[in-house]
Amino acid sequence: MRGERFIKSLNDGRTVWLGGNNVTHLDTHPAFRGTLSTIRSLFDSLDDLRLREQVGYQVKGREAYAHSSFLVPYTPEQLAKRSQSFAFWSKQCNGMMSRLSDYARSFITGWYAARHELDRIEPGFAQKITTYYETARDNDLFLTTAIIDPQIDRSSGLDDNRIASRFLHVVRETSEGIVVRGAKMIATGAPYTHDFVIFSFLKLEQAHREHAHVLIVPANSTGLHIVCRQSYASDKAHDAPLSARYDEMDAVLFFDDVLIPWERVLMYGDADKVMALRANTTANALAFHQNVVRYVAKLEFITGVTFAVAEAIGVGGFLHIQEKLGELLTQIDTMKALVIASEAQAKYDENGVLAPELSYINTARNIGTKFYPRAVEILQQIGGGGFVQVPSSIEDFYGTISELMSEYFEGATVSAEKKVQLFKLAWDLVGSPLGSRHELYERFYAGDPVRGYANQYLTHDKESLTAPIWKLIKESAKRGAANGN
Repeated sequence: MRGERFIKSLNDGRTVWLGGNNVTHLDTHPAFRGTLSTIRSLFDSLDDLRLREQVGYQVKGREAYAHSSFLVPYTPEQLAKRSQSFAFWSKQCNGMMSRLSDYARSFITGWYAARHELDRIEPGFAQKITTYYETARDNDLFLTTAIIDPQIDRSSGLDDNRIASRFLHVVRETSEGIVVRGAKMIATGAPYTHDFVIFSFLKLEQAHREHAHVLIVPANSTGLHIVCRQSYASDKAHDAPLSARYDEMDAVLFFDDVLIPWERVLMYGDADKVMALRANTTANALAFHQNVVRYVAKLEFITGVTFAVAEAIGVGGFLHIQEKLGELLTQIDTMKALVIASEAQAKYDENGVLAPELSYINTARNIGTKFYPRAVEILQQIGGGGFVQVPSSIEDFYGTISELMSEYFEGATVSAEKKVQLFKLAWDLVGSPLGSRHELYERFYAGDPVRGYANQYLTHDKESLTAPIWKLIKESAKRGAANGN
Protein backbone atom coordinates (compact mmCIF):
# COMPACT_ATOMS: atom_id res chain seq x y z
CA MET A 1 0.00 0.00 0.00
CA ARG A 2 1.11 3.56 -0.69
CA GLY A 3 1.05 4.57 2.94
CA GLU A 4 3.62 1.96 3.88
CA ARG A 5 5.80 2.87 0.90
CA PHE A 6 5.62 6.50 1.98
CA ILE A 7 6.76 5.64 5.52
CA LYS A 8 9.68 3.53 4.26
CA SER A 9 10.77 6.25 1.85
CA LEU A 10 11.53 8.58 4.77
CA ASN A 11 14.54 6.49 5.79
CA ASP A 12 16.67 8.24 3.19
CA GLY A 13 19.44 9.81 5.27
CA ARG A 14 17.70 13.13 5.96
CA THR A 15 18.91 15.14 8.93
CA VAL A 16 16.05 15.89 11.35
CA TRP A 17 16.82 17.56 14.67
CA LEU A 18 14.48 17.38 17.67
CA GLY A 19 15.46 18.01 21.29
CA GLY A 20 19.13 18.19 20.35
CA ASN A 21 19.07 14.74 18.78
CA ASN A 22 19.24 13.57 15.19
CA VAL A 23 16.07 11.52 14.63
CA THR A 24 16.77 8.63 12.27
CA HIS A 25 13.58 6.56 12.46
CA LEU A 26 10.62 8.91 12.24
CA ASP A 27 7.94 6.22 12.19
CA THR A 28 8.86 4.90 15.64
CA HIS A 29 9.60 8.25 17.30
CA PRO A 30 6.75 9.40 19.62
CA ALA A 31 6.85 12.92 18.16
CA PHE A 32 5.97 11.65 14.67
CA ARG A 33 4.35 8.25 15.13
CA GLY A 34 0.74 9.44 15.43
CA THR A 35 0.94 12.00 12.63
CA LEU A 36 2.58 9.55 10.24
CA SER A 37 -0.11 7.01 11.03
CA THR A 38 -2.70 9.58 9.95
CA ILE A 39 -0.81 10.37 6.75
CA ARG A 40 -0.36 6.67 6.01
CA SER A 41 -4.13 6.14 6.07
CA LEU A 42 -4.68 9.15 3.78
CA PHE A 43 -2.19 7.84 1.23
CA ASP A 44 -3.82 4.40 1.40
CA SER A 45 -7.14 5.92 0.34
CA LEU A 46 -5.76 6.11 -3.22
CA ASP A 47 -5.53 2.31 -3.25
CA ASP A 48 -9.02 1.78 -1.80
CA LEU A 49 -11.52 0.98 -4.56
CA ARG A 50 -14.29 2.60 -2.50
CA LEU A 51 -12.43 5.85 -1.94
CA ARG A 52 -9.96 6.47 -4.73
CA GLU A 53 -12.46 8.30 -6.96
CA GLN A 54 -13.04 10.80 -4.15
CA VAL A 55 -9.32 11.40 -3.73
CA GLY A 56 -7.68 10.83 -7.08
CA TYR A 57 -7.90 10.43 -10.81
CA GLN A 58 -6.51 7.92 -13.27
CA VAL A 59 -3.57 9.31 -15.18
CA LYS A 60 -3.76 8.66 -18.91
CA GLY A 61 -1.63 5.65 -19.79
CA ARG A 62 -1.31 4.44 -16.19
CA GLU A 63 -3.36 2.01 -14.12
CA ALA A 64 -2.60 3.71 -10.82
CA TYR A 65 -4.46 6.71 -9.52
CA ALA A 66 -2.76 10.01 -8.68
CA HIS A 67 -4.00 12.48 -6.09
CA SER A 68 -6.25 15.09 -7.67
CA SER A 69 -3.99 17.92 -6.51
CA PHE A 70 -1.99 16.92 -9.61
CA LEU A 71 -5.04 17.20 -11.87
CA VAL A 72 -4.90 20.20 -14.23
CA PRO A 73 -8.51 21.45 -14.44
CA TYR A 74 -9.68 22.16 -17.97
CA THR A 75 -13.37 21.57 -17.20
CA PRO A 76 -15.75 22.40 -14.32
CA GLU A 77 -15.88 18.70 -13.54
CA GLN A 78 -12.11 18.51 -13.14
CA LEU A 79 -12.07 21.60 -10.92
CA ALA A 80 -14.82 20.04 -8.79
CA LYS A 81 -12.76 16.84 -8.56
CA ARG A 82 -9.82 18.81 -7.16
CA SER A 83 -12.12 20.44 -4.61
CA GLN A 84 -13.59 17.06 -3.66
CA SER A 85 -10.14 15.59 -3.00
CA PHE A 86 -9.15 18.52 -0.77
CA ALA A 87 -12.40 18.22 1.17
CA PHE A 88 -12.06 14.46 1.62
CA TRP A 89 -8.56 14.55 3.08
CA SER A 90 -9.39 17.58 5.23
CA LYS A 91 -12.48 15.96 6.70
CA GLN A 92 -10.52 12.81 7.48
CA CYS A 93 -8.35 14.88 9.84
CA ASN A 94 -11.03 17.45 10.78
CA GLY A 95 -9.14 20.26 9.05
CA MET A 96 -6.38 20.00 11.66
CA MET A 97 -3.61 19.25 9.14
CA SER A 98 -3.15 22.10 6.70
CA ARG A 99 -0.07 20.95 4.79
CA LEU A 100 -0.96 17.47 3.63
CA SER A 101 1.10 17.99 0.47
CA ASP A 102 -1.94 18.94 -1.64
CA TYR A 103 -1.11 22.64 -1.15
CA ALA A 104 2.50 22.47 -2.38
CA ARG A 105 1.54 19.94 -5.04
CA SER A 106 -0.97 22.47 -6.34
CA PHE A 107 1.79 25.04 -6.82
CA ILE A 108 3.73 22.52 -8.91
CA THR A 109 0.57 21.66 -10.86
CA GLY A 110 -0.15 25.34 -11.44
CA TRP A 111 3.37 26.03 -12.71
CA TYR A 112 3.14 22.96 -14.92
CA ALA A 113 -0.23 24.12 -16.26
CA ALA A 114 1.24 27.56 -17.05
CA ARG A 115 4.56 26.14 -18.26
CA HIS A 116 4.41 27.58 -21.78
CA GLU A 117 3.53 31.03 -20.47
CA LEU A 118 6.35 30.83 -17.90
CA ASP A 119 8.79 29.44 -20.44
CA ARG A 120 8.57 32.76 -22.25
CA ILE A 121 9.86 34.38 -19.07
CA GLU A 122 12.49 31.75 -18.31
CA PRO A 123 13.53 29.59 -21.29
CA GLY A 124 13.90 25.95 -20.22
CA PHE A 125 11.34 26.28 -17.43
CA ALA A 126 8.73 24.17 -19.23
CA GLN A 127 11.04 21.18 -19.58
CA LYS A 128 12.18 21.33 -15.96
CA ILE A 129 8.71 21.67 -14.46
CA THR A 130 7.27 18.98 -16.74
CA THR A 131 9.91 16.48 -15.69
CA TYR A 132 9.45 17.26 -12.00
CA TYR A 133 5.65 17.37 -12.14
CA GLU A 134 5.48 13.91 -13.68
CA THR A 135 8.01 12.55 -11.18
CA ALA A 136 6.11 13.95 -8.20
CA ARG A 137 2.74 12.81 -9.55
CA ASP A 138 3.78 9.28 -10.46
CA ASN A 139 5.75 8.67 -7.26
CA ASP A 140 3.28 10.17 -4.75
CA LEU A 141 5.88 12.63 -3.52
CA PHE A 142 5.03 14.53 -0.37
CA LEU A 143 5.83 18.22 -0.86
CA THR A 144 5.82 21.29 1.35
CA THR A 145 6.83 24.91 1.00
CA ALA A 146 9.37 27.06 2.85
CA ILE A 147 9.17 30.67 1.70
CA ILE A 148 9.64 32.86 4.80
CA ASP A 149 13.05 34.20 5.79
CA PRO A 150 14.34 33.86 9.39
CA GLN A 151 12.95 36.34 11.91
CA ILE A 152 16.17 38.14 12.84
CA ASP A 153 15.58 41.88 12.55
CA ARG A 154 12.43 42.86 10.71
CA SER A 155 13.52 46.52 10.68
CA SER A 156 16.44 45.69 8.36
CA GLY A 157 16.55 44.39 4.80
CA LEU A 158 18.93 42.74 2.39
CA ASP A 159 21.14 45.83 2.24
CA ASP A 160 22.20 44.93 5.79
CA ASN A 161 24.87 42.23 5.48
CA ARG A 162 23.87 40.73 8.85
CA ILE A 163 20.53 39.90 7.29
CA ALA A 164 21.61 39.13 3.73
CA SER A 165 24.18 36.59 4.86
CA ARG A 166 21.59 34.60 6.80
CA PHE A 167 18.71 34.75 4.32
CA LEU A 168 18.99 31.89 1.83
CA HIS A 169 21.36 32.91 -0.95
CA VAL A 170 23.63 31.47 -3.61
CA VAL A 171 27.29 31.34 -2.62
CA ARG A 172 28.65 29.84 -5.84
CA GLU A 173 27.74 28.21 -9.13
CA THR A 174 29.17 24.92 -10.36
CA SER A 175 28.73 22.73 -13.39
CA GLU A 176 26.37 20.57 -11.32
CA GLY A 177 24.20 23.33 -9.89
CA ILE A 178 24.14 26.16 -7.38
CA VAL A 179 25.35 26.01 -3.77
CA VAL A 180 23.11 27.82 -1.27
CA ARG A 181 23.57 28.94 2.30
CA GLY A 182 21.18 30.44 4.86
CA ALA A 183 17.84 29.54 6.42
CA LYS A 184 14.14 29.29 5.64
CA MET A 185 11.05 29.05 7.82
CA ILE A 186 8.38 27.86 8.59
CA ALA A 187 8.32 24.49 6.83
CA THR A 188 5.19 22.71 8.03
CA GLY A 189 5.45 18.96 7.58
CA ALA A 190 9.20 19.30 7.01
CA PRO A 191 10.42 16.09 8.72
CA TYR A 192 8.34 13.85 6.46
CA THR A 193 8.36 15.72 3.16
CA HIS A 194 10.26 14.41 0.16
CA ASP A 195 11.01 17.80 -1.39
CA PHE A 196 10.82 21.45 -0.37
CA VAL A 197 9.46 24.06 -2.74
CA ILE A 198 11.61 27.11 -1.98
CA PHE A 199 11.17 30.71 -3.08
CA SER A 200 11.22 34.14 -1.47
CA PHE A 201 8.25 35.93 0.05
CA LEU A 202 10.15 39.21 -0.16
CA LYS A 203 9.81 41.72 -2.98
CA LEU A 204 13.36 41.46 -4.26
CA GLU A 205 15.41 44.09 -6.04
CA GLN A 206 17.58 43.24 -9.04
CA ALA A 207 20.67 44.03 -6.99
CA HIS A 208 19.92 41.00 -4.82
CA ARG A 209 20.29 38.40 -7.58
CA GLU A 210 21.88 35.85 -5.22
CA HIS A 211 18.62 35.79 -3.24
CA ALA A 212 16.41 35.52 -6.32
CA HIS A 213 15.66 31.84 -6.91
CA VAL A 214 12.93 29.22 -7.10
CA LEU A 215 14.18 25.79 -6.02
CA ILE A 216 12.98 22.25 -5.44
CA VAL A 217 15.20 20.83 -2.70
CA PRO A 218 15.31 17.12 -1.72
CA ALA A 219 14.85 16.67 2.03
CA ASN A 220 17.88 14.39 2.24
CA SER A 221 20.25 16.90 0.62
CA THR A 222 23.75 16.92 2.11
CA GLY A 223 24.12 19.93 4.38
CA LEU A 224 20.38 20.47 4.87
CA HIS A 225 19.31 20.47 8.54
CA ILE A 226 15.62 20.20 9.47
CA VAL A 227 15.33 21.80 12.92
CA CYS A 228 11.97 20.99 14.54
CA ARG A 229 10.05 23.00 17.09
CA GLN A 230 9.02 21.36 20.36
CA SER A 231 6.75 18.39 19.79
CA TYR A 232 3.10 18.77 20.82
CA ALA A 233 2.33 15.12 20.17
CA SER A 234 0.73 12.98 22.86
CA ASP A 235 0.82 9.22 23.33
CA LYS A 236 -2.54 9.25 25.18
CA ALA A 237 -5.21 9.34 22.53
CA HIS A 238 -8.04 9.14 25.09
CA ASP A 239 -6.84 12.30 26.90
CA ALA A 240 -5.50 14.29 23.92
CA PRO A 241 -7.22 12.91 20.82
CA LEU A 242 -6.02 15.68 18.49
CA SER A 243 -2.46 15.93 19.76
CA ALA A 244 -2.13 12.17 19.38
CA ARG A 245 -3.01 12.26 15.69
CA TYR A 246 -2.44 15.65 14.14
CA ASP A 247 0.73 17.33 15.38
CA GLU A 248 1.78 18.65 11.99
CA MET A 249 5.38 19.43 12.85
CA ASP A 250 6.92 22.78 11.86
CA ALA A 251 10.63 23.32 11.29
CA VAL A 252 13.29 25.82 10.31
CA LEU A 253 15.65 24.76 7.53
CA PHE A 254 19.39 25.38 7.76
CA PHE A 255 21.24 25.23 4.44
CA ASP A 256 24.91 24.62 5.16
CA ASP A 257 26.29 24.92 1.60
CA VAL A 258 23.67 22.71 -0.05
CA LEU A 259 24.11 21.81 -3.70
CA ILE A 260 20.92 22.20 -5.74
CA PRO A 261 21.21 20.43 -9.14
CA TRP A 262 20.43 22.61 -12.15
CA GLU A 263 17.37 20.53 -13.01
CA ARG A 264 15.92 21.51 -9.60
CA VAL A 265 16.71 25.23 -10.09
CA LEU A 266 13.54 26.51 -11.72
CA MET A 267 14.69 30.14 -11.70
CA TYR A 268 17.76 31.98 -10.51
CA GLY A 269 19.41 35.39 -10.63
CA ASP A 270 16.59 37.62 -11.86
CA ALA A 271 14.29 39.21 -9.28
CA ASP A 272 11.68 40.24 -11.83
CA LYS A 273 11.37 36.70 -13.17
CA VAL A 274 11.02 35.28 -9.66
CA MET A 275 8.32 37.84 -8.83
CA ALA A 276 6.48 36.97 -12.05
CA LEU A 277 6.49 33.31 -11.08
CA ARG A 278 5.34 34.11 -7.55
CA ALA A 279 2.49 36.22 -8.93
CA ASN A 280 1.35 33.62 -11.44
CA THR A 281 -2.43 33.60 -11.19
CA THR A 282 -2.89 29.99 -12.27
CA ALA A 283 -0.59 28.53 -9.61
CA ASN A 284 -1.86 30.83 -6.86
CA ALA A 285 -5.49 30.11 -7.66
CA LEU A 286 -4.98 26.33 -7.63
CA ALA A 287 -2.93 26.36 -4.40
CA PHE A 288 -4.94 28.91 -2.42
CA HIS A 289 -8.15 27.12 -3.41
CA GLN A 290 -6.94 24.18 -1.32
CA ASN A 291 -6.44 26.52 1.66
CA VAL A 292 -10.06 27.58 1.69
CA VAL A 293 -11.58 24.14 1.12
CA ARG A 294 -9.49 22.86 4.05
CA TYR A 295 -10.62 25.80 6.19
CA VAL A 296 -14.28 24.83 5.78
CA ALA A 297 -13.58 21.42 7.33
CA LYS A 298 -11.82 23.03 10.29
CA LEU A 299 -14.65 25.49 10.96
CA GLU A 300 -17.18 22.67 10.76
CA PHE A 301 -15.16 20.66 13.26
CA ILE A 302 -14.77 23.36 15.91
CA THR A 303 -18.43 24.29 15.47
CA GLY A 304 -19.46 20.69 16.05
CA VAL A 305 -17.35 20.51 19.21
CA THR A 306 -18.85 23.77 20.48
CA PHE A 307 -22.42 22.62 19.80
CA ALA A 308 -21.72 19.36 21.65
CA VAL A 309 -20.29 21.25 24.66
CA ALA A 310 -23.34 23.53 24.80
CA GLU A 311 -25.68 20.52 24.74
CA ALA A 312 -23.64 18.55 27.27
CA ILE A 313 -23.90 21.28 29.94
CA GLY A 314 -27.44 22.40 29.10
CA VAL A 315 -26.81 25.98 27.98
CA GLY A 316 -28.25 25.75 24.48
CA GLY A 317 -31.48 27.40 25.55
CA PHE A 318 -29.89 30.72 26.56
CA LEU A 319 -30.22 33.51 24.01
CA HIS A 320 -26.62 34.76 24.32
CA ILE A 321 -25.35 31.22 23.75
CA GLN A 322 -27.61 30.79 20.72
CA GLU A 323 -26.20 34.05 19.33
CA LYS A 324 -22.64 32.71 19.59
CA LEU A 325 -23.59 29.34 18.08
CA GLY A 326 -25.34 31.13 15.24
CA GLU A 327 -22.21 33.18 14.63
CA LEU A 328 -20.25 29.96 14.11
CA LEU A 329 -22.77 28.84 11.49
CA THR A 330 -22.38 32.14 9.63
CA GLN A 331 -18.63 31.52 9.53
CA ILE A 332 -19.14 28.13 7.88
CA ASP A 333 -21.69 29.41 5.39
CA THR A 334 -19.54 32.43 4.50
CA MET A 335 -16.50 30.27 3.82
CA LYS A 336 -18.53 27.70 1.88
CA ALA A 337 -20.12 30.45 -0.20
CA LEU A 338 -16.71 31.86 -1.10
CA VAL A 339 -15.52 28.40 -2.20
CA ILE A 340 -18.64 27.96 -4.32
CA ALA A 341 -18.28 31.45 -5.80
CA SER A 342 -14.61 30.88 -6.64
CA GLU A 343 -15.52 27.70 -8.52
CA ALA A 344 -18.72 29.01 -10.14
CA GLN A 345 -16.91 32.09 -11.46
CA ALA A 346 -13.72 30.27 -12.41
CA LYS A 347 -12.13 31.64 -15.56
CA TYR A 348 -10.05 30.10 -18.32
CA ASP A 349 -6.52 31.45 -18.45
CA GLU A 350 -4.41 31.78 -21.58
CA ASN A 351 -3.36 28.16 -21.18
CA GLY A 352 -6.94 26.87 -21.24
CA VAL A 353 -6.83 26.07 -17.50
CA LEU A 354 -10.02 26.69 -15.52
CA ALA A 355 -8.69 28.57 -12.49
CA PRO A 356 -10.85 29.46 -9.47
CA GLU A 357 -11.64 33.16 -9.11
CA LEU A 358 -8.87 34.52 -6.91
CA SER A 359 -10.78 37.51 -5.52
CA TYR A 360 -13.13 35.23 -3.57
CA ILE A 361 -10.26 33.04 -2.44
CA ASN A 362 -8.27 36.04 -1.21
CA THR A 363 -11.33 37.28 0.68
CA ALA A 364 -11.69 33.88 2.35
CA ARG A 365 -8.00 33.79 3.30
CA ASN A 366 -8.19 37.29 4.75
CA ILE A 367 -11.31 36.85 6.86
CA GLY A 368 -10.07 33.41 7.89
CA THR A 369 -7.36 35.11 9.95
CA LYS A 370 -10.19 36.36 12.19
CA PHE A 371 -12.74 33.56 11.91
CA TYR A 372 -10.83 30.75 13.57
CA PRO A 373 -9.50 32.78 16.54
CA ARG A 374 -13.06 33.98 17.08
CA ALA A 375 -14.36 30.40 16.95
CA VAL A 376 -11.82 29.41 19.61
CA GLU A 377 -12.94 32.35 21.75
CA ILE A 378 -16.58 31.27 21.48
CA LEU A 379 -15.73 27.71 22.52
CA GLN A 380 -13.78 29.08 25.50
CA GLN A 381 -16.70 31.29 26.54
CA ILE A 382 -19.27 28.51 26.33
CA GLY A 383 -17.18 25.86 28.08
CA GLY A 384 -15.95 28.33 30.69
CA GLY A 385 -14.69 26.86 33.93
CA GLY A 386 -15.62 23.39 32.76
CA PHE A 387 -12.29 23.18 30.97
CA VAL A 388 -10.26 23.45 34.18
CA GLN A 389 -12.41 21.11 36.26
CA VAL A 390 -11.72 18.15 33.98
CA PRO A 391 -9.81 15.35 35.76
CA SER A 392 -6.25 14.47 34.82
CA SER A 393 -7.20 11.36 32.85
CA ILE A 394 -10.13 9.31 31.64
CA GLU A 395 -8.51 6.50 33.63
CA ASP A 396 -9.81 8.16 36.80
CA PHE A 397 -13.19 6.65 35.94
CA TYR A 398 -11.77 3.17 36.51
CA GLY A 399 -10.21 3.76 39.93
CA THR A 400 -11.49 3.54 43.49
CA ILE A 401 -13.53 6.77 43.22
CA SER A 402 -15.27 5.79 39.98
CA GLU A 403 -18.75 6.13 41.53
CA LEU A 404 -18.01 9.66 42.73
CA MET A 405 -16.55 10.52 39.33
CA SER A 406 -19.72 9.35 37.61
CA GLU A 407 -21.87 11.38 39.99
CA TYR A 408 -20.09 14.72 40.01
CA PHE A 409 -18.93 14.92 36.42
CA GLU A 410 -22.29 14.06 34.91
CA GLY A 411 -23.60 16.32 32.15
CA ALA A 412 -27.08 17.55 31.29
CA THR A 413 -27.47 15.20 28.34
CA VAL A 414 -24.49 12.83 28.55
CA SER A 415 -22.81 10.57 31.06
CA ALA A 416 -19.93 11.80 33.18
CA GLU A 417 -17.37 9.84 31.17
CA LYS A 418 -18.68 11.12 27.83
CA LYS A 419 -18.70 14.67 29.13
CA VAL A 420 -15.10 14.44 30.28
CA GLN A 421 -14.07 12.92 26.94
CA LEU A 422 -15.77 15.80 25.15
CA PHE A 423 -14.13 18.45 27.31
CA LYS A 424 -10.71 16.87 26.83
CA LEU A 425 -11.25 17.01 23.09
CA ALA A 426 -12.35 20.65 23.35
CA TRP A 427 -9.34 21.48 25.56
CA ASP A 428 -7.08 20.06 22.87
CA LEU A 429 -8.52 22.81 20.65
CA VAL A 430 -8.46 25.75 23.05
CA GLY A 431 -5.85 25.10 25.75
CA SER A 432 -3.24 22.57 24.71
CA PRO A 433 0.05 23.51 23.01
CA LEU A 434 -1.35 22.03 19.80
CA GLY A 435 -4.48 24.16 20.11
CA SER A 436 -2.46 27.32 20.70
CA ARG A 437 -0.29 26.54 17.69
CA HIS A 438 -3.39 26.21 15.51
CA GLU A 439 -4.80 29.55 16.58
CA LEU A 440 -1.46 31.20 15.83
CA TYR A 441 -1.20 29.36 12.53
CA GLU A 442 -4.61 30.48 11.28
CA ARG A 443 -3.78 34.09 12.10
CA PHE A 444 -0.61 34.14 10.02
CA TYR A 445 -0.41 31.20 7.58
CA ALA A 446 -1.53 33.42 4.69
CA GLY A 447 1.05 36.07 5.54
CA ASP A 448 0.69 39.43 7.26
CA PRO A 449 -3.10 39.93 7.71
CA VAL A 450 -2.76 43.72 7.39
CA ARG A 451 -0.85 43.38 4.13
CA GLY A 452 -3.38 40.80 2.93
CA TYR A 453 -6.26 43.26 3.26
CA ALA A 454 -4.14 46.08 1.80
CA ASN A 455 -3.19 43.98 -1.23
CA GLN A 456 -6.83 43.18 -1.83
CA TYR A 457 -7.54 46.91 -1.95
CA LEU A 458 -4.51 47.71 -4.12
CA THR A 459 -5.29 45.05 -6.74
CA HIS A 460 -9.05 45.61 -6.92
CA ASP A 461 -10.73 47.38 -9.84
CA LYS A 462 -11.60 50.41 -7.74
CA GLU A 463 -13.04 52.38 -10.65
CA SER A 464 -15.90 49.88 -10.93
CA LEU A 465 -17.00 51.04 -7.49
CA THR A 466 -16.17 54.74 -7.67
CA ALA A 467 -17.47 55.43 -11.21
CA PRO A 468 -21.15 55.10 -10.21
CA ILE A 469 -20.53 57.55 -7.35
CA TRP A 470 -19.10 60.23 -9.65
CA LYS A 471 -21.84 59.53 -12.18
CA LEU A 472 -24.49 60.12 -9.53
CA ILE A 473 -22.83 63.35 -8.40
CA LYS A 474 -22.59 64.55 -12.02
CA GLU A 475 -26.22 63.72 -12.72
CA SER A 476 -27.34 65.40 -9.49
CA ALA A 477 -25.42 68.54 -10.42
CA LYS A 478 -27.04 68.62 -13.87
CA ARG A 479 -30.51 68.12 -12.36
CA GLY A 480 -29.87 70.88 -9.85
CA ALA A 481 -28.73 73.25 -12.61
CA ALA A 482 -31.79 72.43 -14.71
CA ASN A 483 -34.04 73.25 -11.76
CA GLY A 484 -32.23 76.52 -11.15
CA ASN A 485 -30.70 75.37 -7.83
